[in-house]
Amino acid sequence: MKAHQNPKLTPSLISTADYIERLQLSSGALPWFAGGITDPWDHTEAIMGLSVAGRWGASRKGFNWLAESQRSDGAWFAAYNDDAVVDGTRTETNFVAYVATGLWHYYQITNDKQTLSKYWPMVEAAINFVLAQQQPTGEIYWAVDTQTGPSEDALITGCSSIFKSLECAINAARTLGHSSDDWMQAKVRLGDALLHKPERFDRTWESKARYSMDWFYPILGGVVSGNAAKQRLSAKWDTFVEPHLGCRCVADQPWVTIAETCELIMACVAAGEIDKARVLFTNIQQFQLGDGSWWTGYVFTDQVHWPDEKPTWTAAAVLLAADALMDITAGANLFTPKRA
Repeated sequence: MKAHQNPKLTPSLISTADYIERLQLSSGALPWFAGGITDPWDHTEAIMGLSVAGRWGASRKGFNWLAESQRSDGAWFAAYNDDAVVDGTRTETNFVAYVATGLWHYYQITNDKQTLSKYWPMVEAAINFVLAQQQPTGEIYWAVDTQTGPSEDALITGCSSIFKSLECAINAARTLGHSSDDWMQAKVRLGDALLHKPERFDRTWESKARYSMDWFYPILGGVVSGNAAKQRLSAKWDTFVEPHLGCRCVADQPWVTIAETCELIMACVAAGEIDKARVLFTNIQQFQLGDGSWWTGYVFTDQVHWPDEKPTWTAAAVLLAADALMDITAGANLFTPKRA
């Protein structure tokens, strides 16, 4: 299947996709930046940006890297340098599950059933690994330590991401004629924990409530929708959103991050807050560089871009947010099925 240059892509978005594709290694790995690490979640996010931009051959190269580097238990380590493991201390469950989101997103855009079928075994093994960490109370442990086993606590953000990945995996299973009953039941249990069992999260460390992702990820993942989503956004909007800039990563730090802002944009679209999403998208345009890349973030008290990094996954988040707002592709509603 050939690449497709979507006429809805603006010059800014085309240069964004060019930047991601330039950094892809011959192995298919998509590092954070030139010489940087590759992790399964951000690698998949970068694939999704390429899919939005019609760079489908590059997307398939990315899936092939995932398939080649997947362990026999269905998981990936936390970080790689091309094909070499650089952090083999743990496996993060939301990282592993996210490959299902990336592959289903690719299929939504391309209708390429051959590729969906080719990488189905990879998704099936990944999801089964993740669900082995689900507890009877519904939550899914955030990581498995190489030496000591499961880290016995759960993250709201991570589990919300897994909730979306389960939805995508179930959709892929149905499309290919595979049973997904167990996965559907697991998704229900996970959603119930996220909605009704807050005590099952952040049990062994300080609450992550000061992080903006804990605020909007339940909406982005599809756990919270409708009026409840609008109310959730409204409750902490002034806490996390810095006027004329974007979304803070952490409530008590003067640091706006572009990827979190893009994810908030998609959460706003999902909640029907389209005007807020458009304002945020307009605000972040100041953070693109001439080569198509985007700064990670901006410390507004010091007026400094920080860190001095332009990650591929930030660029990909911009493409996904643009798609959610502009209906560029058939995958535009992946994170925003409840749009008004």
